[in-house]
Amino acid sequence: MVLSNCEGRNERVQNNYSFLFLLIKEAKMILFSVYFCDSIIFILNKTLIILCQGFAANMQDTTCLPAHQVFVKALNRNFPSLRIIILAFQYPLCSKEYKWFGNDIISFNGADEGKFSRLLLWWRIHRRLRKLKKQTNIIGLLSFWCSECALIGKKFAKRNYLKHIIWITGQDAKKNSKYVKWIKPSSNELVAMSDFLADTFYKNHGVKPAYVIPNGIDKEMFDKVQVVKNIDILAAGSLIPLKQYNVFVEAIAAIKKVIPSVNAMLCGAGPEEQKLKEMIRQYKLEKNLSLTGKKQHGEVLQLMQQAKIFLHPSSYEGFSTVCLEALYGGAHVISFVKPMNHSIKNWHIVNSKEEMIKKTISLLTKSNIQYTPVLLYSMDENAKAMMKLFGIISE
Repeated sequence: MVLSNCEGRNERVQNNYSFLFLLIKEAKMILFSVYFCDSIIFILNKTLIILCQGFAANMQDTTCLPAHQVFVKALNRNFPSLRIIILAFQYPLCSKEYKWFGNDIISFNGADEGKFSRLLLWWRIHRRLRKLKKQTNIIGLLSFWCSECALIGKKFAKRNYLKHIIWITGQDAKKNSKYVKWIKPSSNELVAMSDFLADTFYKNHGVKPAYVIPNGIDKEMFDKVQVVKNIDILAAGSLIPLKQYNVFVEAIAAIKKVIPSVNAMLCGAGPEEQKLKEMIRQYKLEKNLSLTGKKQHGEVLQLMQQAKIFLHPSSYEGFSTVCLEALYGGAHVISFVKPMNHSIKNWHIVNSKEEMIKKTISLLTKSNIQYTPVLLYSMDENAKAMMKLFGIISE
């Protein structure tokens, strides 16, 4: 009887141990499954970090660096599973996190130029990058401009064995770009937006960018209907000294002497606006030249389709987005800076204000001139070319 009771207890203990063993085994399987699924999600959730000085403050803001906005949307179209996180150093003028057409934007409001403020900004951005490294599967970092963005990007990428690409887009190729000597970029991490920028960067800094990925446009942003060409001459951009819109006003004054009814328009805002208004009054151009102020990107594209000639008097330009857009709008472009080594259809390069005036008059008085849209570079193709450098092929 005692033996029978002992055997019963042993059997119950063994059953309890068996149940406990199965419970532990099941728990391990659940934990493994959760870990495995999280790992798969982490691996598949590839993330590109973009570092830039500024980005659109919201989805209605189309005037802040529109080329960068078009580029990000091209990435979204061609790489829908790629997560994009944009760190905006200076603009918007507030620190916040928000969504922009499904992309994560983190702004740091770092417009203060003080030395201590810059160091604090860089520390904040580096701390956020470390956090993102733990949370996401970063495939690499893309820095717009060889500036403080690239400085932070290179340091972080080097320490974490990540791919880092610097897109030279404009004034960062100039000799006075102080960050280049601190960054010490290699040829293979440099991408120039034009042949002009590649040559300029090499001349000033002794490093030849290994790649040229030009600026591009999204042709779907243009109206498909035929538009009447009722604007003789158009210009668009920030009203700052670099853009030389005083030359534009002087050119219109000279053209008016030959074509009294010339109709010109200048879109944009900036510190030179009052000076330009004074010049318009001085040259008595009130009936020939209108300043429209700042316009939304879509509105400017519509005006480009109405324009016959697009004058771009800027003294320095990486690869002007507005010139590419004007070409696709069917306008003839006249500028001082030649972006690519090869000639471009309907893009006329001149060397002086006098040549610009002469060329404009020649085109406006030509009887059989054609205003044919010219698609030079598509941003979709440029986005694919950029991601290929990170080892990613379009889906």
